[in-house]
Amino acid sequence: MQCLLLGGRIGDDIMFEIVASHGNARAGILKTPHGEFETPVFLPVATKAVIKTLTPEEAWEAGCRGIIVNSLHLYRRGMELIERAGGIHEFMGWRGFVMSDSGGFQPIKKFPSEVGSDGVAFLMPDGKPDIFTPEKSMEVQEKLGVDIALSLDDCPAYPYTRERVAESVDKTIKWAERCQGRGRFAILQGGTFEEERVRCAKSIAGMEFDGFAIGGLCIGEPKEEMHRMVEATLPYLPKNKPRHLMGVGSADDIIRGIKMGIDIFDSAFPTRNARHGTIFTDNGRINLGRAKVRGDVIQDGCNCYTCRNFSLDYLNHLFKEKDPLGPRLATIHNLFFTNKVVEEAREKIKQEKL
Repeated sequence: MQCLLLGGRIGDDIMFEIVASHGNARAGILKTPHGEFETPVFLPVATKAVIKTLTPEEAWEAGCRGIIVNSLHLYRRGMELIERAGGIHEFMGWRGFVMSDSGGFQPIKKFPSEVGSDGVAFLMPDGKPDIFTPEKSMEVQEKLGVDIALSLDDCPAYPYTRERVAESVDKTIKWAERCQGRGRFAILQGGTFEEERVRCAKSIAGMEFDGFAIGGLCIGEPKEEMHRMVEATLPYLPKNKPRHLMGVGSADDIIRGIKMGIDIFDSAFPTRNARHGTIFTDNGRINLGRAKVRGDVIQDGCNCYTCRNFSLDYLNHLFKEKDPLGPRLATIHNLFFTNKVVEEAREKIKQEKL
């Protein structure tokens, strides 16, 4: 059993403890100011302090214990209301732990921002320019009151050149040095170039961070390349600190990541698919709103609210009618399904059967 005491201004009283392992897979406990949570764990995306279509209680009942928000989006909308409420947990009524992304990912999205030498420059809603330097990103995340803050990074859009990736690694390392502290995870970059992944990991692994997040993957590169980069990175990260794989949310990829030694995952994959009418089952995905979809049972043995109370026929009917209840019920199911995959993997690690 390995135990690591963490703490600090953002994530006080944090502890990571590995309680079981099987091969490279680990089962652990992440202790945060908002409770103790088992790992591996999946975090749904709540970019603007909401898991789309769900109340916080519905997400909790679906098995979610942590979420990831985006500090840049929340900052642009105004921090006053969140600070007045006493922090992000009180603002949105969430009782689990909260991780926040730093904003380095936004320039590759449809977002008015760009990466400069000293941070991420962007426009406020009123058109005024602003910038997230590493220090400002940490300051904003601290004001949000999150449990875990992520360092500012430079995430290049795929496809990219070797030169662009090397530049992003240089900035990510330099900015990580300015983001160090307790309750903070460092994001690692390197694209699909193993040498850059290793260089980034080696440079940042010894810095004062409580965990490490592998970023810049699952953004369009071949899936095998993604897994190869994770395998190349993990040997250079401290074994007694949590490892987070960003942007990965399919069941197959989560299981493969767990077997490699990943502890935390985040993704909009289950919720985005649900809103577009795709639900997950052990036998594959079902696309709702189509005439050929028929049946009483959505997923055999599933104990989520949706499966306990509604048939596949009814869910399909809701999507055909474009009723907002459809995406809501589908989101509950997909999150429950994803969290169940992680929970079962955790138990198999403890039983040495994964």
